[in-house]
Amino acid sequence: MTTSIFVNIPTSDLERSKAFYTGLGFGINPLFTDENAACVVLDENIFFMVLTKEYFATFTDKQIIDPKTHAQTSIGLSRDSREDVDSVMAAGLAGGGSEPKPAQDYGFMYSRDLEDPDGNILGFLYMEPQAADQGPEAYMAEHAQG
Repeated sequence: MTTSIFVNIPTSDLERSKAFYTGLGFGINPLFTDENAACVVLDENIFFMVLTKEYFATFTDKQIIDPKTHAQTSIGLSRDSREDVDSVMAAGLAGGGSEPKPAQDYGFMYSRDLEDPDGNILGFLYMEPQAADQGPEAYMAEHAQG
């Protein structure tokens, strides 16, 4: 069985969101895109459903928060290198996103947070493959300078 992931995120400006996410290099599936929603294709199994706030509200009785002032989730997305992290961040910042805090470099992992124009939090990260296989403590112990 293959599992696909559909992450629903609210937007106050659907056209701006579509431009932002295509600027990051993602595609839009026109079959699932209309005036209420856009299906952003990250890869063959991962999608963002960017929904107008009004449409998003039809899926829940709970209050829809404003992602500019409240955090509900932070979506982590891996990249193939530190340079890829920096590249996607540059595209996101050029497309109207913001970087809420400095880059984090843990030696085994490098990450940067990007907020889309609505304030939804995306974390882009690169982890050394060996650290992913061994775990961060074993990797750092093996690569300790001393």
